[in-house]
Order: sequence, then C-alpha cells, then structure tokens
Amino acid sequence: MICNLCPRHCGADRSTAQGLKRSICQASDDIEVALVSLHAWEEPILEAKKGAGTIFFSHCNLRCCFCQNYEISAKGKGIRISTERLTEIFLEEAARGASCIELVTPGHYTRQIREALIAAKAQGLTLPVVYNSNAYELPDTLHMLDGLIDIFLPDLKYFDNHLGEKYSGVPKYFDYASEAIRTMFKMVGPAELDPTGQLRRGLIIRHLVLPWQWRDSCRCLDWIHETFGDQVYVSIMNQYMPIYKACRHPEINRPLTTLEYQKVVRHAREIGITKGFIQVGRTDSAKFIPNFDGDHVLAENHN
Repeated sequence: MICNLCPRHCGADRSTAQGLKRSICQASDDIEVALVSLHAWEEPILEAKKGAGTIFFSHCNLRCCFCQNYEISAKGKGIRISTERLTEIFLEEAARGASCIELVTPGHYTRQIREALIAAKAQGLTLPVVYNSNAYELPDTLHMLDGLIDIFLPDLKYFDNHLGEKYSGVPKYFDYASEAIRTMFKMVGPAELDPTGQLRRGLIIRHLVLPWQWRDSCRCLDWIHETFGDQVYVSIMNQYMPIYKACRHPEINRPLTTLEYQKVVRHAREIGITKGFIQVGRTDSAKFIPNFDGDHVLAENHN
C-alpha cells in the first residue's frame, strides 16, 4: 500500500522492505501490537473498575525525543497479527470486563482497524471505542472511521510549531493537530456521560507540560477553551520524564517542577476551564510505563 495517511505524505510502499525506506513510522501493511491490557491509569471517566481495554499499536509518525513508549513507537517492538486477530482482541477485551476499547497510536493502521471494528460490532461489540492519538492526523484519514469511534483522546503537544520540529521531528505540528482535533469534534460532538459517570461520546484533549514550556502549555489551553468551551474535557498531565533522547536537549533534560505545573493548572482555572483533570503527586515514574511484553496479543493457546 502506498501510504499518505498522515501529514507527512511520505508515499512509502508499506508492502515491501524497499518501500519502507521512505517511511517515517516504519509500519508495514501488517498490524503490529505490543500489548493488550486492562489499563487502570486513564482518566476516571474512561475506566470503570477493571480499566480501559487498551491495544498498544507499534510504530508512530512522530519522533518525540522524550517518548515514554519509545520501545514500541520508535524501535518498533511488537507482534504481527492479522485483521481477524484484531477483531478477536476487541471481543476478548470486552469479555474481560473492559470499560471501553482504547486504540493507542492507531493512525497508521486505520484501514485495518476499520475492517476489524466493523467485524467486531457485527459480532456484538457494544463498548465505546476510544481513539488515542498524537493528533498529527489528516481529516480524510479520520473520516475513514466515521461511525466507528465514540471517543477521541488526542494529545495537543505544542502550540508553537517550532517546538514540534525541535522535540518531535515534525513540521507544522499545531497546524495539523488543531485541524485534526476540530475534525474529531465534528465527528463525535460534545462530551456525553452515561448514568454511571462514564464517558460515552466526545473528546478528552490531553496536554503534557514540558520543562520551561509552561507558557506554550497555557497557549494550548487558551486555544482549546476558545475553540470548544466546556464541550470537551481537558487533561493536564505532569508525568514528563527526561527519558529516551531528551538528554540531547539540556533545557528539558530534567523533571518538570511542581511550580511549572501549578502555573498551567492555575491558568486553566483563570480562563474558565471547568471540565478537566489534573494529576496529583509525582507521576513521573517508570512504574507508570507499561511493560510491552506482548501480553494477550496472540490467541491464548499461543501465549
């Protein structure tokens, strides 16, 4: 498949090793998954007692120097599976008691995910489907999943495009991400909770505060609030760790300070954000990084 699914428009032929030399994400046509789990560290409105049914896909179209999941995003750790197996995984997660089906970094497998979701829904899948994304997406690609996604969970990483180039190796990050998030909102509409307080439909926009970049964080929050008001949830995260290649940038080669994070949280309150989540205490710990051991990726008799 010649791939132009994301804003990079690399035109890679993902069906051959030679073609993949043009690819940034390095994902072939075969689905690769690093972990299937019941994830207990999501926003409270996404996880019930047993957690969100997360499927961590391998590869990514960004190259964030501080990525906590670099084993799978940059190094491509994962197990190849068929579209039919992905359908089975969705149904197995539901049987385990997952509160939702959460697709983590799924954009490069949009076509395969569409096929698997249609098949799973035909076999009785009724859980909300969550699309967890870095937001560096194209509207046309997102629309391939029209009617199949209930909740979008995008990161809005940067307001300043220069920061996207510097830390994630990607051009025009905010330009593309802001348009993608607008598209997501048009697809699912304002946030809706069910009678138990779980999110059934809508957006949660995440933002990770970086060292020295609290002003850019505030600009991200300004844009979110000015664009969507209280129709979306905002999740402000303090879990930054100087991991992977962050050491190449001395200014971010340290943990986030409590003061930096509090400045951003205070700004959110001052501009009137009422639907939001903050992280309390120190979450910048390796214990919160999943163990990408391939658990539940293969059928039980193969694990």
